[in-house]
This record gives sequence, C-alpha cells and structure tokens, in this order.
Amino acid sequence: MAKENRKYKDSVFCDLYYTDETAEQNLLELYNGLFGTDLQDTALISKVRLEDVLFKDMKNDVAFTAEGRRIILSEHQSTVNPNMPVRMLMYIAREYEKLLPVEARYSEQQYPLMTPSFIVFYNGEKDQPSEYVLKLSDAFKEDSGQNGFLELEARVINININKNHILLKKCDTLRQYSEFVEKTRKFGGDENKLEMAIKECIQDGVLSDYLRRNGKEVVNMLMAEYSYEEDLAVHCREAEANGKTKGKVEVYYSDMGLSIPEISKKLSIPQKIVENILKENGFLKK
Repeated sequence: MAKENRKYKDSVFCDLYYTDETAEQNLLELYNGLFGTDLQDTALISKVRLEDVLFKDMKNDVAFTAEGRRIILSEHQSTVNPNMPVRMLMYIAREYEKLLPVEARYSEQQYPLMTPSFIVFYNGEKDQPSEYVLKLSDAFKEDSGQNGFLELEARVINININKNHILLKKCDTLRQYSEFVEKTRKFGGDENKLEMAIKECIQDGVLSDYLRRNGKEVVNMLMAEYSYEEDLAVHCREAEANGKTKGKVEVYYSDMGLSIPEISKKLSIPQKIVENILKENGFLKK
C-alpha cells in the first residue's frame, strides 16, 4: 500500500496508527484494548485526519471513529502538558463542525453526535503516574457553579514499559512500540546509532515486520522528531525569555516611571522594541 501524500511529517507513532499498511488493524486492537470490546472487522474503524489546529510540522495525533458511534481523539506526548484538555477541546470542536450538517444546526430535531473520548499517550522520561486524568476545569480562573459549566476530561496513559500499564498487555503493537522507544532512547539521536537500534529491534522481534518495511523512513522520522522536540524546546525558552522581558518593561515604565531610553539601556534592547511592547500592552497609543 502506497503511503499517502503529506505536507507534514508523521511521527513513528502516528505512522503506525494512521499511515502504515497495518494502521487499521493497529487501531482496531487499540480500540478493543481501551474499551474492552472484541471487534474483529477493521471496516468498523474509520481514520480521521485532524486539521492543523496545533501542529505545523509534526503530526503526533491519531483520531478515528469506531462503530459509527464513538470518536476517539488521541495524542502522543513525550513531555508533560497540562493544557491537553483545552487542546482536545479545539480538536473536537473542529470535528463536530465537520460532522454536523449546516441544516441540522438549526433543526427542531436533536442531531445525534458520536460520543468523544480523549486519550493522551505519554512516554517521556520525566516520571509520571501510570494513569491519571486532566480536566479542563482545572484551568478555569473561577468555578462559578452555574449552569452551562464546561468540562472535558483527558485520560493520560503512561505507556513507558516500566509502568506496566494494563493497556500494553492488551495491545501488542503498543507494547512493541514502547519497547522500540526504550531501545532508540538508549542509542540516542545519532543517525548511525538509530540504524543500530533498528537492527537490534528487528533481531529482538520488536516491530520487526514494520521496521523491515520502513527502516530508512523510520530513521528519518526519528531524526525529524528529535529536531522537532529540540526546536520546540528552543521556542519555549525564547517565549519565556520574551515574557520576562515584557514584564520588566511594564514594571520599569508603569511602576518605576523610567523613560523608554532608560528602559532600553537597562535591558540592553532597542528602543523600538520597548515602544512596541508598551503599545501592544496599551501603555502607548499605536
């Protein structure tokens, strides 16, 4: 089966569960493991490709419908992210917008929606519980207790081998993927070392068929994943630094009464940047 044309890069996880020739069977196994069902027909599973709500380069999400009555939105994460519920909310809003016919939105009859489930598969190196739940309401500034309260719960499953989550016993592909991550992590992000890791996985029967078919492409995907995570870390540090700079500009200007040239000199940044920060935050007219 030919790979789909794509403008973005798939992670290995996404490739296994969305693009590879075994993807439908892998999704079926995953669904049965998550919900305790025993479906045998892959025709009951339908893949959903989420639009680029959040990602521009790397696809780490796997979404699918099952039995025409449930929609599962999942994402693979190697970092701890407490903002997953709001991200999942963005996902499901886009999907319901596509699924709900325009005429049904104004109908006197209630339109039946597929029941959503939100799953985060975590396999980062920072120690986390075997499983826990993230709630959208945890991010609310205030719980009013009034009607119309919005809630979304994301189930976080730690798929690291050492956590021995029950799902890994039910889903052999997921277990092998977790072993694969453990092995590649041991070898590091060097291309030659990753090729060695893949050879070891094949010898040990870890995703062996998949890796024989896609060995070189898997190395490329892994290298892209490492680059993506490094870039993301850099952007996070830059954003944090920018946030601190903006905060200091505001304090120096509004609380300490320093002039723009004085702030520029104190923070070693151009006066134009100081002016832009003050304009963006309403201290100066644009």
